[in-house]
Amino acid sequence: MLSNDVRNLLHTAVPTAAAGLVAAVVSGVVAGGKGVVGAVVGTLVVILFMGIGLVVLQRTARSLPHLFQAMGLMLYTAQLLLLVIFVAVFKNTSLFNPKAFAITLVVATVVWVAAQARSFMKAKILYVEPESSKSGEPQKSGSAT
Repeated sequence: MLSNDVRNLLHTAVPTAAAGLVAAVVSGVVAGGKGVVGAVVGTLVVILFMGIGLVVLQRTARSLPHLFQAMGLMLYTAQLLLLVIFVAVFKNTSLFNPKAFAITLVVATVVWVAAQARSFMKAKILYVEPESSKSGEPQKSGSAT
């Protein structure tokens, strides 16, 4: 993984973990110990699913840029499917509070997406390779060569 990729991952995972910590405290006050467990599980699911998705998309963009959009759509569909399966498996669980889990899942996802958008907007990634001038002098904008 490139250092820029790791930086983007950290800039999205850390705020999500912080939001999960706040959600765990609030869930603990409202729903007790099972609320804390539900909030922690929700946060971990978001960080795991979205983190893996971010890594996969970054590798795809680097190695197969022509498949990037299709891979993104397939990845988000797979993430939703895995989440539905996870919720279906733990639908009647007594391990954690399902409401705390669901609310934390939504909040952590919104925080992840907002932090990811902020991280990519702050990153200084060139999308056009600058032309090198042959004479070594910078060309003025609008001048004819």
